[in-house]
Amino acid sequence: MMEKFKLDRIDQQILDILIENARTPFTEIAKKLGISAGTVHVRVKKMENAGIIKGASLTVDYNKLGYSFIAYIGIFLDKTSKMRFVLERLKEIPYVTVAHITTGKYNIFCKIRAKNTEHAKEIIFAIDDIDGIVRTETMISLEESINDKKRLMHHIFRESRD
Repeated sequence: MMEKFKLDRIDQQILDILIENARTPFTEIAKKLGISAGTVHVRVKKMENAGIIKGASLTVDYNKLGYSFIAYIGIFLDKTSKMRFVLERLKEIPYVTVAHITTGKYNIFCKIRAKNTEHAKEIIFAIDDIDGIVRTETMISLEESINDKKRLMHHIFRESRD
């Protein structure tokens, strides 16, 4: 089991700023926290080396690009031994943005983005055609009501102080 990495208050503040905007310059972070840019750089590097920070992400507004339709698809496999094969085929479909191997009802649970219902139907049919998939169940997202990375991070910070 991996050892838990201890974050101090400065590490937490740096993470908090980077979660809000991963492109925030180290000089700006340093100014906000009253420390040197070199200190920010060293601490970020330390968190990267520990695997806490894994790259930086960019938030794209898919709605503005014409991909406002979101659906979640539960996938049933005929054999769990086909899991890797099916996941490799799902990776070939660019509209599949997330896929999880799961327990319970589905073998795989994934998220797709599409332009509209007609486009989603094409994607779902392409998924259904993958060898090893017995059937799928689709749930259409009406609205993304919660997408907040900061709440969990703040909860983790509070737990680490207790």
